[in-house]
Amino acid sequence: MPPSFRDPRHDDHDRTTALAAQLTAVHDDLRARVRLIRDGLVRPGTTTVDAESPAAGILEHCLGFCRALQAHHTGEDDGLFAALRVERPDLGPMLDKLVEDHHLVAGILARVEHLVDTATRAVDDGHRARLVGELDGLTAIMDSHFAFEERSIGAALDGLDDESWVEAVLSVRDDDDY
Repeated sequence: MPPSFRDPRHDDHDRTTALAAQLTAVHDDLRARVRLIRDGLVRPGTTTVDAESPAAGILEHCLGFCRALQAHHTGEDDGLFAALRVERPDLGPMLDKLVEDHHLVAGILARVEHLVDTATRAVDDGHRARLVGELDGLTAIMDSHFAFEERSIGAALDGLDDESWVEAVLSVRDDDDY
């Protein structure tokens, strides 16, 4: 159909569908990143931390992941969720639950970052076990949180009549920090 004959409501639906798909893609990327880090920590050969060791790269990747996940949640809280609160005040309790989850995840990320920061010379078995345990807990919470968020935000976006307010608020930078 020529652009001049397109129904603008179709464009709005495409925009929300793309935003929901983008949210899922970002979540899938974050899920894969945390599993890669966790798997790297349980792999043999990650016991010493120096510039050349596998553990150094894994720990650096872990810190980059923590920053990416925190930035993602901040972007949601300050961007998408804030915009949804204006457009759909009835979603307040659901959005409050998602923001609460973000604070819970932030606490885990702080513990992970502390464990990584203390791994200055060696990652002993106890240190590694604590870090892997935190990452396992983070993975479980992320999986549950992301599934709930994808369902609830997707449904909220589907229920909007005018999505012209939506901007690209969801992204994970793909740079050398990871």
